[in-house]
Amino acid sequence: MPTYDYTTVGHVTADVLADGSRRPGGGAFYSALQAARLGQRALIITQGVPTEIEELLAPYRGELELEVFAARQTTTLQTLGHGAARTQRVLAWAGPIARAVTVDSAILHLAPVARETAGQWRGRADFIGVTPQGLVRTWAGPGAEIGQVPLEPQQLPARRDAIVISHAERDSCSWLIVARDQNGRHSAGSTRPGGGAASASGTLVAVTAGADATVLHIPEREVLELEVPRIEHLVDDLGAGDVFAAAFFTSLLEGRTPVEAAMVGNAAAAVRIGGAGPGAVGGRDAIQARLRASR
Repeated sequence: MPTYDYTTVGHVTADVLADGSRRPGGGAFYSALQAARLGQRALIITQGVPTEIEELLAPYRGELELEVFAARQTTTLQTLGHGAARTQRVLAWAGPIARAVTVDSAILHLAPVARETAGQWRGRADFIGVTPQGLVRTWAGPGAEIGQVPLEPQQLPARRDAIVISHAERDSCSWLIVARDQNGRHSAGSTRPGGGAASASGTLVAVTAGADATVLHIPEREVLELEVPRIEHLVDDLGAGDVFAAAFFTSLLEGRTPVEAAMVGNAAAAVRIGGAGPGAVGGRDAIQARLRASR
């Protein structure tokens, strides 16, 4: 059996909020925390200032294992707003993870937040999931606002079992998806009623869109749209896509269909955004309750 159930690779960030407070963030952190709260033994492989990372994660160290490659800085992001209105700036960057990453895990989740991983790893993983958000990000320097650039195929591992992107990243990741018109002809671009979409990369791709439908692009099949649970009040959506990914990947490895796994992911994200910060990441009971309530 592998040493870990769920391993994430990516920068744990110091997130600076509108009120100036700081808390841990990054896809590697939120995904690993969600996996842990689903009962998985979770490991984060990250890079930054070790003492700062330990301090940020101190409230969660009983749930998470941690491996830190030392750097002069910890990646620090300033975040303002929610959803499509969110803006982020890179205040400090821990640099690329250049050392070899050795994995012994049922699930390997490559979760870059700021162009730090390029898909290289060695060891064992039964399932490989990718959230390439950080690979399409660009910024001019310290304090600069984050923009986007196209995702390049060589940035992804040769093997990937599933990919999760947000709707905001769809244009930057358009080559992953090929849309079909009503006559079955392929055309890169948008998904629309009456047409369909398959994964152009041969990989299962989920596109999350906040309160709007999650779209599944399944190899050799048309697009599937899944409504998300009704959100009464959005408190805080940082990390919502990351907890979706963790619940989605975990459910797929447990044998659920892509639709079933996406429903679990949607429920996990709905639980997350109903509360503030990492403390709102739910466990199995909360997620199952949200699933039942949405039926």
